[in-house]
Amino acid sequence: MIRRGCLFVAVMGILAFVGAAIFAVGWHGSANIEEDTTFVVPSGSSLTSVAGKLEEDGLINSADSFLLRAKILGSSAPIKAGEFLLPAGTSAANILSTFQSGDVIRRYVTIPEGMPSIMVQERLMAQPLLTGEVKVPAEGSVLPNTYDFERGESRASVMQRMQAAMGKTLAELWDKRTPGIAVKTPKEAVILASIVEKETGIASERRMVAGLYSNRVRTGMLLQADPTIIYPITKGKPLGRRIRQSEIAAVNGYNTYTMVGLPVGPITNPGRESIAAVLNPEKTSALFMVADGKGGHVFGDTLEQHNANVEKWYALRRQRGEM
Repeated sequence: MIRRGCLFVAVMGILAFVGAAIFAVGWHGSANIEEDTTFVVPSGSSLTSVAGKLEEDGLINSADSFLLRAKILGSSAPIKAGEFLLPAGTSAANILSTFQSGDVIRRYVTIPEGMPSIMVQERLMAQPLLTGEVKVPAEGSVLPNTYDFERGESRASVMQRMQAAMGKTLAELWDKRTPGIAVKTPKEAVILASIVEKETGIASERRMVAGLYSNRVRTGMLLQADPTIIYPITKGKPLGRRIRQSEIAAVNGYNTYTMVGLPVGPITNPGRESIAAVLNPEKTSALFMVADGKGGHVFGDTLEQHNANVEKWYALRRQRGEM
């Protein structure tokens, strides 16, 4: 009887060991994920509901088994909401760990320098992984940059980060401004920077263009910046044609061909470098500029110099067959 009892105990021990091994293998062995897969844990989800979705998607065999093993072998830390990457061959244990402490997948949206607010709003609305509505932000209130977001995040929260970045950057650059510059307030700095942004796409020209327009502001000259004609017509979108004489003569709060000083507001969202250029402009006597045919500009101090530069530009255009 003693031998039979010992044998029974031994058998039960072996069975318990095998059962524990199978239980552990089911937790640490590969799940049913044959290729890298993204999985979304909605905000407010419980581990029970997530386990059910994992089973429904065929990523684990049994939600009940997953929950039992998680309770006995896993961590008690709460799971996070977000979109996660589950690598091919990962285990149930790693799935839980990923939901508890793994990195959420980040997506990106880029706002290029000089993108007007109406197009910023359109870009956010076109992002299918964002949620909710967002209105067109105030012109000049968004800092052009690349911003990350999570799947399911609201468009409004992304917009808030863009505007907070502009506020922070403007405050930082304003504190470093050169004394005696033409702009008197941060708002004026953004307005003039928006013109600089639209007038040149050459980074090395920004401070020179800023210096030229600063000179015009100081002397009370018309700024005569073509983009300020276009803004009231398209809200900053490309015009798609040549400017008409009637539009050059139009009187409104933006057209710097018919008004002295700065427009009533920005004409786009200027980038950090254009704002920095306005707050630390080139020391120059230039009052005029004309295209050089290579994407940049030729600058002149006097009307006589400017007329000569314009004639060279016209000659180049005639040579190209554009006139």
